[in-house]
Amino acid sequence: MSSIFSKLINGELPCYKVAESKDFFAFLDIFPNTLGHTLCVPKKVEDKIFDLSEIEYLNLMKFSRKVALAIRKEVKCKRVGMSVIGLEVPHVHVHLIPINKSEDMTFQTKVKVDHKKMALLAANISNSFSLL
Repeated sequence: MSSIFSKLINGELPCYKVAESKDFFAFLDIFPNTLGHTLCVPKKVEDKIFDLSEIEYLNLMKFSRKVALAIRKEVKCKRVGMSVIGLEVPHVHVHLIPINKSEDMTFQTKVKVDHKKMALLAANISNSFSLL
C-alpha cells in the first residue's frame, strides 16, 4: 500500500530531500518542531517500526544516525533528538529534531521556515551527509 511518504520518495510530490540510500530516504518536515526537523523513512512501506526485520531496523537506525550527524553540522543545537511515534502516517518514520530544550520534542510548537531557507538547509545537510 502506498503512503504520502511513498509519493515523496517516488518524486510524485515535492520535498526537501536531505539524504537517500538504496533502502532509505530523508527529508525536512514541512511542519517542523524546530529548524532542521527531518524525517527518515524506509523506502519499503511498513506501518510499524517493530514490524521491520531486525536488519531493516538496524539499517534504518544506522542511516538515521548518519543523517543526525549531518544535521548537527548544519543546525546550531545542543543535540539532535530522535522520536518514533508513527500515528500520523502509516509508514515507519524516524523524527530527527535539533533541540535546545526538552519542549522542542513535544510536537506542540511548530516553526515557520520559508521556502528559500528550507531549500538551502536541505542542500547543506545533504552535502554534509555525503561527506560522512
